[in-house]
Amino acid sequence: EEIFKMAAELAQLYAERQARPGFRFSADGSLQRELEASFPFQETPDQLRTMEEVSRDMECDSPMDRLICGDVGYGKTEVAIRAAFKAVCDDKQVAVLVPTTILAEQHFHTFKERMEHVPARVEVLSRFRNAKEQEEIVARVKSGAVDILIGTHRILSKDVTFRDLGLLVVDEEQRFGVAHKERFKRLRSEVDVLTMTATPIPRTLHMSMAGVRDMSMI
Repeated sequence: EEIFKMAAELAQLYAERQARPGFRFSADGSLQRELEASFPFQETPDQLRTMEEVSRDMECDSPMDRLICGDVGYGKTEVAIRAAFKAVCDDKQVAVLVPTTILAEQHFHTFKERMEHVPARVEVLSRFRNAKEQEEIVARVKSGAVDILIGTHRILSKDVTFRDLGLLVVDEEQRFGVAHKERFKRLRSEVDVLTMTATPIPRTLHMSMAGVRDMSMI
């Protein structure tokens, strides 16, 4: 019964995704190349292939739903950074969702450091920010003054509304609860979604292997 229910939900979700065209992002421009050139390491062949696959997905008519699978330290974050900036270049906002406050801060510093020389406004929303700071960040996100918002499940709260969300990046999806995943499902029918994991849960992996979701291995 559970399997049939899940299959029906998936069928409905992907029918919605096909029926509702997504935003077609522009081809990479000079700012994107500038960001890529500032990467202090040599990209691996898998990284380059994955970046090409993500770019191709984002430049497509239908919303992206790609799983990036790779061990810790294999360069998944750099792929997410480039995808996020690609969205920002088309005046779209990006939400980066992570399971822990520590990881949110870590990603915030990494994104800020990588985007130091390009025009992207990055913010973080977590319990490390006091109530007043959170209120200000939420207001700036709504007005479009924040391009990339990184945070825990706090960014799924009802008071957080984006002016024009174009990309959702989810780090370690399997560590979020059922209610959060329901929210992901709703977002998936509207915006491009990039999921990163070192340890995919069997259902996610099976969906990718069956071709229901696109998967890149690093």
